[in-house]
Amino acid sequence: MLTFNIRGENIEVTPAIREYVENKIQKMERYFNEDFEATANVNLKLYNDKQTKVEVTIPMKNLTLRAEERNADLYAGIDLIINKLERQIRKHKTKVNRKFREREGVGYYFATQSPTAAAITEEEDELTIVRTKQFSLKPMDHEEAVLQMNLLGHDFFIFTDAETDGTNIVYKRSDGKYGLIETN
Repeated sequence: MLTFNIRGENIEVTPAIREYVENKIQKMERYFNEDFEATANVNLKLYNDKQTKVEVTIPMKNLTLRAEERNADLYAGIDLIINKLERQIRKHKTKVNRKFREREGVGYYFATQSPTAAAITEEEDELTIVRTKQFSLKPMDHEEAVLQMNLLGHDFFIFTDAETDGTNIVYKRSDGKYGLIETN
């Protein structure tokens, strides 16, 4: 059973919006067993440019479902979020079922309805690695790594930090700024 925590930022969560969100997300319960319990955390944001952002996070024991969507129409954004979450569930369910077949006796918390063969095939195709690259990590600082990333036209770049000798990653964020992931 899903419980809801719905918050609005720069937007009032009206009973109509609350009911729409709850009805849409509750339809995902069909993917789970009856003893399933989780809290769906829903954040609705309205920006100055009248764009809305919908974020849904559903933390569970072995999986966290999370999706976000920006759209001019709040209701369309909610519908797109549901599609993303259902795709994540199908992908995870396919993985769990594959592991279950490989070593019997492992329980899982998804309902016994199985996705169609086409959906399983589609999900397996998404997990195929089509190219492998090997390269040496060069010692540099994060500013040089960002420059290298931009020169290559990539969205991320892996490098060895010259000061700490740790493997780090710089990446381009959706807002156009840069992020840094440092390893221990």
